[in-house]
Amino acid sequence: MLGALFAILSAASFAMNNAAMRRGVVTGSPIQGMAVSVPVGVLCFLPVVVLFGGLGPLMQFTPAAAGWMAALGIVHFIIGRYGNYRANQAAGVNLTAPVVQLQVVVTLVLAVAILREPCTLLQGIGGAMILAGSLITQRQPTKAAKSRDNEKTSVFVPRYVVGYAFATLAAVAYGTSPILARFALADTGPVTGVAGGLISYAAATAVMGALLLVPSLRRDASSLSRGNVRWFAASGVFVAMAQGFFFAAVSVAPILLVVPILQFSLVFRILFSTWLSRDYELFGPIVLAGTATCLTGSLIVAIDTEFLLRTLALPDALANALRWRI
Repeated sequence: MLGALFAILSAASFAMNNAAMRRGVVTGSPIQGMAVSVPVGVLCFLPVVVLFGGLGPLMQFTPAAAGWMAALGIVHFIIGRYGNYRANQAAGVNLTAPVVQLQVVVTLVLAVAILREPCTLLQGIGGAMILAGSLITQRQPTKAAKSRDNEKTSVFVPRYVVGYAFATLAAVAYGTSPILARFALADTGPVTGVAGGLISYAAATAVMGALLLVPSLRRDASSLSRGNVRWFAASGVFVAMAQGFFFAAVSVAPILLVVPILQFSLVFRILFSTWLSRDYELFGPIVLAGTATCLTGSLIVAIDTEFLLRTLALPDALANALRWRI
């Protein structure tokens, strides 16, 4: 129950992060966003670690565990975040979010192949539905935005190839990071999870600092406008909250429980993007249908097969099929 609660809070925070980040990259760049949001993560995690007594657990990390968390920081906060920022800049949150949610499929495959966690036929069906949902959203046509006088004023035209390519990169990076977290945090506790998050953010901040030594990237980051600072800073705060809840969740619950619950971020993203970025997103029945399909697939992945069989009293043939495991 505690793991599920942390996962829901993480999903809502991730969604708010994406909505704020989308507003920033409308006129800013992914490098500018990362230059602000990654160090903000350290500033958010450090006082939480100190306040909740995480310095002791932090000192108790073995070199191997600390290495896994540092690798997670680079994979998730540098590679994954850059891919996510570029995808949202090119095609918007609503179109790319279902593609990014393919991270569930990546995590599912890696959990089975590496962690030897069981995967049922039902979870396989759920994974296929997530893939189908990401494909459905690609059929949403563009529409002209309307002014207050109900006149067509502009149209947001997504760059599909760039958006989906970087969304796929983000999905692979985000899908890999839970496996890295599980290596470091298995059977520990929420406080240790947050302490591990500080290690991840510190490693990512160090890498980001090294990247900004490149003259072209440094010029890009230094041209950040004051208006975008608040959006990227808010994005950094919300994603730090999301990661803190996530690390706490995986420290007390299995990955195949936590990750599917995180997919409720799809619902939260629709709500938050409607609130903050209506003029910079594609909305419509096709986007909603694809999102609903992804969400349904994620929930199917999360369903315990034996609980379903006990509840529905399915025919023996179907019950035996659903019990099949990889």
